[in-house]
Amino acid sequence: MNLDNFFQTQKIKGFLAHDEGMLLHGYAKKVAQLGPCLEVGSYCGKSSVYIASACKQNGSILFALDHHQGSEEHQPGEGYHDSELFDAGSERMNSFPAFLHTLRLAGVENCVVPLVCASQTLAPHWHQVLGMVFIDGGHSEAQAFYDCQNWSRHVAEGGYLAIHDIYETPEEGGQAPRLAMQSVVEQGCWQKVAQVKSLVILQKNTELP
Repeated sequence: MNLDNFFQTQKIKGFLAHDEGMLLHGYAKKVAQLGPCLEVGSYCGKSSVYIASACKQNGSILFALDHHQGSEEHQPGEGYHDSELFDAGSERMNSFPAFLHTLRLAGVENCVVPLVCASQTLAPHWHQVLGMVFIDGGHSEAQAFYDCQNWSRHVAEGGYLAIHDIYETPEEGGQAPRLAMQSVVEQGCWQKVAQVKSLVILQKNTELP
């Protein structure tokens, strides 16, 4: 699938820039021999398409983890609320139908495993080694730290941890993802290998001092 054409013709809700998505796609293509990919925070499936299309090419799969009830900033009255994703019947956000629709449009539904639950529900029970993890879930300090600390440990040596919304100053954006990323780097086995806009890629290497 031509990702340029897909995202030009299909208006998929999401906050990932196209060049950030292509960076994710490129690194997801590198890790087929290390393990599957996992993303924390799928929303309407925009990042899922970039990663899953790479998985489809190399015979891997993407685990897409999201409770689909929206993060703090998506709730009614908040800055990133989208009324089209609000389910009046349940009186809560529900991005899952839009997520499934995006996967079908892109033809990647057969290489995506949706995991519809909170990160805290699944992480304590996860044992699969992963080739790449993409973190773009809740942006509170507690949630960002939880996701980075608990999912980075499952990345294979030589694999990648991708984190979205990394801003150097509060004027540019919230600092929780950057601080959470720094806590991972301080473990001593991660190095930054790429950045496009606010998307940073770290590689795990246990030989680093």
